[in-house]
Amino acid sequence: MGKDSTRKGIFKGDDPFAIARAWLAEAEAQEPNDPNAIALATVDAQGMPNVRMVLLKEILDDGFVFYTNYGSAKGQELDSAGKAAFVMHWKSLRRQIRVRGTVERFDGPEADAYFNSRSLQSRLGAWASHQSQPLESRSALMARVAKLGVKFGLHPPRPPFWGGFLLTPVEIEFWADGDFRLHDRFKWVKSHETEAWGIQRLNP
Repeated sequence: MGKDSTRKGIFKGDDPFAIARAWLAEAEAQEPNDPNAIALATVDAQGMPNVRMVLLKEILDDGFVFYTNYGSAKGQELDSAGKAAFVMHWKSLRRQIRVRGTVERFDGPEADAYFNSRSLQSRLGAWASHQSQPLESRSALMARVAKLGVKFGLHPPRPPFWGGFLLTPVEIEFWADGDFRLHDRFKWVKSHETEAWGIQRLNP
């Protein structure tokens, strides 16, 4: 697959991560709620798919970062499969980005910094929630939050079971709505991280 010389406007550029950051920046100015929301897809040990909304927190030069409880269903599925996909869709821009690739934990100092940037209640909530597990009642959850607030005070550390994941893509597809459903689609593909991206225009 070679580079398509007809890529212009919003599709122009040789760095898909730069294009993704530009699209997200546009969405942040127009999308009313959570412009960084992604629908993250995983599979369990039996191959049954799962999908849920997650907030994308950073687009690096080589991948996409989001955070979660490692003991949650998605955390366990990400660790087990080592692969995932997501779609980011903006109704305001009438565009979307689809990504598939490998995942690995991202729980170094960057994860500490992000955790500490969250509100105190969100940090205590991360400690209190046994994410994806059955919950006796909301009052039981709030009681755990209160107890942990007494324990940690104003500076709860990042839980050892909470951190980030880095999705390193092997495919990125940029999609923009077109008249008469003749949409514009460009897929960037690489089979190995050391390879250059191949780019192909797709039928709508």
